[in-house]
Amino acid sequence: MALRMWTSSTANALRVSSNASRTSFPPAFSLSRCFSTVAVLEGLKYASSHEWVKHEGSVATVGITDHAQDHLGEVVFVDLPETGSSVSHGSSFGAVESVKATSDINSPISGEIVEVNTKLTETPGLINSSPYEDGWMIKVKPSSPSEIESLMEAKEYTKFCEEEESH
Repeated sequence: MALRMWTSSTANALRVSSNASRTSFPPAFSLSRCFSTVAVLEGLKYASSHEWVKHEGSVATVGITDHAQDHLGEVVFVDLPETGSSVSHGSSFGAVESVKATSDINSPISGEIVEVNTKLTETPGLINSSPYEDGWMIKVKPSSPSEIESLMEAKEYTKFCEEEESH
């Protein structure tokens, strides 16, 4: 029961789905910790659903933030789409399973997937150890570059996470 409540409150904090609990329970406790231990990198763009985007040339790399992986815990499985498929802003493109929950990953941008990080199939823990480098998930050719501009900068995302943690 405690695991269900923790999973439910964590999934709710990350705005993700959880297979561990279909019933909504009020959180038994709040997750309070020092946000400063989580990395937020300058030069990336961030979605309120805790994905990051690095736009270089005609391709944008997408992954989940250090904040998201920290809340999920040890990642044990990653389900990613096929190269050549399309993603839509705000829609799920895959899932991450941790020892605590299974969470949908939403695309912060629309476009065509030009590359998938196949290393995550054999080593899903790269999301935990290197969320912004080796743990990236997909590379997308954006169909609407304005979607990238509408995402949060590092300072704005840091403030967003601090406010989310205080609730």
